[in-house]
Parts: sequence; C-alpha cells; structure tokens
Amino acid sequence: MTERIGTAVIAIGGNSLIPDKQHKQVEYQWQAVHETSKHIVELVQAGWDTIITHGNGPQVGFILRRAELAMPEVHPVTLDLIGADTQGSIGYMIQQSMDNEFQRRGLYRRAITIVTQVLVDKNDPAFQNPTKPIGGFMTAEEAKVFETMGWKVIEDAGRGYRRVIASPKPLEIIEVNAIKSSVNEGWIVIAVGGGGIPVVRNDEGLLEPAPPAVIDKDRASALLARNIQADILIISTAVSRVAINFNKPNQQWLDRMTVSEAKQYMAEGHFAPGSMKPKVEACIDFLEHGGKRAIITDPPHLAQALRGEAGTHILPG
Repeated sequence: MTERIGTAVIAIGGNSLIPDKQHKQVEYQWQAVHETSKHIVELVQAGWDTIITHGNGPQVGFILRRAELAMPEVHPVTLDLIGADTQGSIGYMIQQSMDNEFQRRGLYRRAITIVTQVLVDKNDPAFQNPTKPIGGFMTAEEAKVFETMGWKVIEDAGRGYRRVIASPKPLEIIEVNAIKSSVNEGWIVIAVGGGGIPVVRNDEGLLEPAPPAVIDKDRASALLARNIQADILIISTAVSRVAINFNKPNQQWLDRMTVSEAKQYMAEGHFAPGSMKPKVEACIDFLEHGGKRAIITDPPHLAQALRGEAGTHILPG
C-alpha cells in the first residue's frame, strides 16, 4: 500500500456530477463522475487519505419535479428524505467509479458512503427568512397549493413562483466519529453529501428533521475538515483558479492569497455571492480554525494543485 502522507477533504461541485444543462440524463452523470473519480484516485495513489463531499442541488430539483408530477397518485416526499436519497445515489455512483479505478490501477483501496446528518440551530435566523430557491418554476395557482402544504413561495423576477427554504449554519457533523474511524481504517469516505441532512435537537435532546432547509456544501465541508483535523481542504469547481476582476479586461488569476488578502478581495466585491464567494468563505473558515492550507481548483488539476503546480492556494495570515 502507498505510504499515507496526510488527510484531504475534497468538496466536488455540480460540474463534477452534471456536465452541463444539455446533458442532465443519468448516463451523462455517470460519465462526469467517472472522469472526476480518475482525478481523485490520483491523490489517493499519491498517498492522501481522502474524504469526498459533494453537491446535490440539481438532483434534489429532479426529485421534487417527479414528486410534483406524481402528486395526484403518490404522497409527497419531505426534503430531509430527498437529501438522504441523493446522498445514497450520488455516493453509490462515486464509490463504484472510485472502486473501478482502484482496480484498474492495482490499488488496494475501497470507497464507502456514509449518510450524514448535520446539526443546525432550530432558532437560526435563516428559518425566519428563507431565501434559497429550490425546485422548478410554478404558476400562481400551483404556488397556492404548495403554500397550503407549508412551503414558503415567492415570485421570482417575473419568471414565475418558486419555493424557498432556509440555509442555516452547520454546527455539528453527527456522524463525524464514524467518518474518522473509517478513514483511519483505510476507507476513502464519501460523506456530508449536499451539505448534509439538516437536523435539530428537540427539547429532550433527541434528533429530528429540521424545517425545510439546505446547508451550504462548502461550509459543511469546511466544518468536517476542521473536526477531523484534515491537513488540507480542496474545493473543486468549474475553473482551475480564482480570479479577481473576473470576466473583465483586467482579470487576474490568483496562484496564492492569504486569509487577509481573501477578505480584502471579498470586501471589494470580487467574488460573486452565488458562485465563488461561499467557496472562499469556506476556505477562510477552515484556515481560521487551525487548517494549514486550502485550495480551489477544477477536477483535472487536483493532483497538480496538491503538488503546488496549479490552483489557487489560500494560506493562513
């Protein structure tokens, strides 16, 4: 077995699971996962214990749409169960792809998926002001039906109505000890899918599903990396490096930046709220809680980034 040199948490985004809007079908999802898995296996082959987290936004939307179409015939599905469903299905795709790649390379490693709950505060202000759109667009009449079912629905810029849910702060990874133990035993672990299933504790201290919510995948990944004292947090996205003045004539790619520089760039508005900003914020959170190094890059450059040859490296300071 290759000598183990450290632990990396890799958060893979939607581009690693669905190539583009024209190729959403399952066969294309398999192709994307196969390709991403090849790049991750390179890290394992180099000696990194690896924990993979992933997004699930498009898949959640697909399930919600199926549920809408089936409403006259089948009971509705709650969001926590949809989260669990997608953790299982996406985890299955990743672990099979990883295992097959291990076999091709003659590596004695295996992947495992852990369905993961993430604790949030039932009094988190996000529950009083849901802002995260979910599911497809609806007419006003359809929106009224969902309101009677307890959903908050808003009009979305003249394009129709959409459900919105909370995005509370992740506080605790419930299965963190199982994740740690599995990594220590040599498993490549897939966990905290979609940011984890949001749960709360009731007055008796028992876990139960949170109100409809979704946890930011990158924030949850940073929390996991902190909790297991990972050596590095890698956030995989659609671009190989972070840029300031993105898509402008004076665009500048960044090879390295410190936490203080990253905060300055955010204050200057360089990172879009729905795109690069949450990724940079997650890296800062990891580093400010004892992390040594964070990297933002795309799947093809993962191995090069760990060797310091690609990606944007964010460092304490």
